[in-house]
Amino acid sequence: MNHDRRHDLVLFGASGFIGRLVAQHLADQAPPGLRIALAGRTVSRLEEVRDRHGRPEWDLLSADSSDQAALADLAGSARVVLSTVGPYHRHGLPLVLECARAGTDYVDLTGEVAFVRASIDRAHDEAVRTGARIVHSCGFDSVPSDLAVHLLHGAATADGAGGLGDTTLLVTRLRGGLSGGTVDSMREQLALVRSDREAAQLAADPYALAPDRAAEPRLPGQEDSTGVFVEAGSGRWTAPFVMASYNTRIVRRSHALLREHGDTPAGYGAAFRYREMVDTGRGRRGRRRAQALRTGLAALWLGLSTPGLSRIVDALLPKPGEGPSPEKRASGLFEVQARTTAQDGQGYLATVGAQGDPGYAATCVMIGQCALALAVEPERCRPGGGVLTPAVALGDVLVERLRAQGFRLRVDPL
Repeated sequence: MNHDRRHDLVLFGASGFIGRLVAQHLADQAPPGLRIALAGRTVSRLEEVRDRHGRPEWDLLSADSSDQAALADLAGSARVVLSTVGPYHRHGLPLVLECARAGTDYVDLTGEVAFVRASIDRAHDEAVRTGARIVHSCGFDSVPSDLAVHLLHGAATADGAGGLGDTTLLVTRLRGGLSGGTVDSMREQLALVRSDREAAQLAADPYALAPDRAAEPRLPGQEDSTGVFVEAGSGRWTAPFVMASYNTRIVRRSHALLREHGDTPAGYGAAFRYREMVDTGRGRRGRRRAQALRTGLAALWLGLSTPGLSRIVDALLPKPGEGPSPEKRASGLFEVQARTTAQDGQGYLATVGAQGDPGYAATCVMIGQCALALAVEPERCRPGGGVLTPAVALGDVLVERLRAQGFRLRVDPL
């Protein structure tokens, strides 16, 4: 990693809806002297962001996601790049490739399987060579899931309990809104799956993001949960979780990378299996909530993917550049709980939660702290490069930083 750069951290997409929120977190939390730059297409809009936060020392960089030369200059100027420019499948890969070539650490907010698979296939080997840590999915996609399993594995290892077995994450509390950028990304992913058979097969593969998909053990029961049922470990009714089809792939990539890096020969465990659902409660009310959630999710997918209905959906959902109000961001919250049984029979429950809209307020803290960890204490993060995950690249460093921000991260024995 080359530390002789003009900037310690460059925020790309700083004038977008979520980019402005991330800039606020950096203005509040970055240590004095950290050399930060804002990057985007329009310098005048970047100036507005910089002025709003009273940071005249922040540099401004003009760069467009379609301008390879500008992206190369951006990557070459920075030790760490934080990108909020999505949809990433449309806009993100050129910057990832330039960061991999330049040996520049990189973080983003993607929840797009096809994009991350392309990043793995085209950037991983180069990033390993240069030492660039390419860390995707540093927001609500997929830090809570990834760190919950990381915490479970750490507790079982400390107790000498062996590897993890069946592991289930339930979303127990969730209140938040949508932005136009998120809606645009969802619509693009659905369109890609409809139009491209290979993309559809990739999206359906539980091991889509494994380093070597063909080498995975293909354990039964790893398909995405699409039904309504009572989860045996908790006794709670559950419904499909909208982000499970992505988060589970990230967690399985962490599992595979740990095996590949030799941290633990069996990763999280030879019998490790993982799934995610939404907890809707007990009894008849829990069942009704689960059925309503499943129906609503199906209706959303239908509305986003059907041309005749998409205009109606567009009128109801936020446009690009729009998102939840400050009041709604402040009143949001989330909590997830992951339950597992280790090899020796000991059970564990990991809880990850925070106040603030999960997709915007909490996400800005998560990605901001990921970027600051790499910029401020890179030697404590995983050495060596590659296309990594938050748990593998940052692990306990990120756990500590999020706890310091008021996040709840803990493990309890069962």
